[in-house]
Amino acid sequence: MPKAKATPAYEWHEARHFRAWELHEMGWTQERIAEALGVTQGAVSQWFRRARDNGIEALRHRPAPGRRAALTDEQFAQVPALLARGAMAFGFQDDRWTIKRVAAMLNQVFGVSYHPGHVSRLLQKYCPGWRNQKQK
Repeated sequence: MPKAKATPAYEWHEARHFRAWELHEMGWTQERIAEALGVTQGAVSQWFRRARDNGIEALRHRPAPGRRAALTDEQFAQVPALLARGAMAFGFQDDRWTIKRVAAMLNQVFGVSYHPGHVSRLLQKYCPGWRNQKQK
């Protein structure tokens, strides 16, 4: 038996938006629609406002707002190997990696600037098990 192909989350959300609109067209209340779809009434209200203001096509998936990632997945795949080279390879006085040093290394290697707090989240995602090597 062939494996079922995974559906991207945005397709599922989009289908839910259109289902809400169908139920609305059938006379359901926003409260009942929200309960049936497992969302808040506020979410349903926002979907309907978008549809009223911009047409039913406005219920389709929209890319997330905000800045695009500065590094590609392929570039992030290189990060564990870069970290393995040690901090001294990037001009630091010892091989201890800190969040600030990783941010500086990413800037040095890829020419992108990340806030240290964001670097921490990126390391959790792309380098499981990485720990900040604070000086003792």
